[in-house]
This record gives sequence, C-alpha cells and structure tokens, in this order.
Amino acid sequence: MATVRKDKTTGELVISNTPTEQKAPEVITLNIYQKLHLAKQSMGKVIKNATNPHLKRNYADINSIIDTVEPILLDHGLLLIQPVKEDKVYTIVVDIQNGDRFESFMQLPVITDAQKLGGAITYFRRYTLVSLLSLQAVDDDGHEASRAPKAKPTLTPDRFNSALQAIQDGRYTVEDLRATYSLTKEQEGKL
Repeated sequence: MATVRKDKTTGELVISNTPTEQKAPEVITLNIYQKLHLAKQSMGKVIKNATNPHLKRNYADINSIIDTVEPILLDHGLLLIQPVKEDKVYTIVVDIQNGDRFESFMQLPVITDAQKLGGAITYFRRYTLVSLLSLQAVDDDGHEASRAPKAKPTLTPDRFNSALQAIQDGRYTVEDLRATYSLTKEQEGKL
C-alpha cells in the first residue's frame, strides 16, 4: 500500500510504499486538476460572517471565502489571484510549478461612481471565486430574487365576509383584497 505526503523541502508530493515492499519513494508531479481535486477534499463550507441589510440574510463575504480556500490552495501549490483587467473581474488559480491555470470572469457593468464600482468588483470577486471552485456557499443576497413567489393565503368564508364588510365601510379595497389573498371563483363573484 502506498501513502502520499508532501515533501517539506521541495513541496512535491511523494508516494511512499509500505515497509514490506522496500521500494524507494517515487516523486510524482500532479497536474493542476489533480491538485485542485486534493485541495477540494480539504475545503469545507465557507463561514457566513456577514449580513445583507436589505434581506436580513447571512452570507459569506469575500474575506471569509478567501480565508477558507487560499491556505488550502497554497498547500497544494496553487496560487489564487483576482485581477481586474479590460473591465472584467477575474478569479485565476495558477499552478506555481508549471504555470498552468484556470479562470472564471465576469464583465463589469458601466459604473461611474467609484464606490459602486468597488462594490461591484467585490461582489464579482466573490461570485467568480465561488463559481470557479464550486464552493458550498448560499447566494443569500441573490436568493430571494430567484425564489418562486409565495402562494397567497386563502380566506375562510367568515374572514371573506369580514373583508366584504371592511370594503363596504371604506376601510379596505377590492384591489387590496385581490393583491393579498387568493380568492375562489365564488368569492370573486361576490365582489
């Protein structure tokens, strides 16, 4: 049986055979995808450390994601960089042994406000990194937009009659009733 370990001086992965085989250790070179495969086995879920103030949902900010993945990538000889070039935000993982790389990018929208542009860059860095590494992170700030609309509640006959009375008294409108509740054909006919 063979075991794989990282040589502390060269950083290369070494396959060692069990003592019963008495063979000299072999040095193997992994390609970028094999290194990524080993790295991903060490990656857990990213910690949700920030809150979207509009949706009051937690999400993992860019720093939390980088704190989770970068040390593991580096341990496997992979360098993470996130440049902005030609109006695109890139996330690139480079194999430091041979320069092989893979990347993800998103085109920046045309924004003239520097603060909004900085926010878009940070947002795109987060999403290209999550996408490129297939990380388990919930898209909390985009989550609500992608959800199917909730079904409207229905009204019992008593509550419908109370709503009709409120409409007659001028405290409620037919439009509000239709916007808030799913009405039966019979209830619609009484409006």
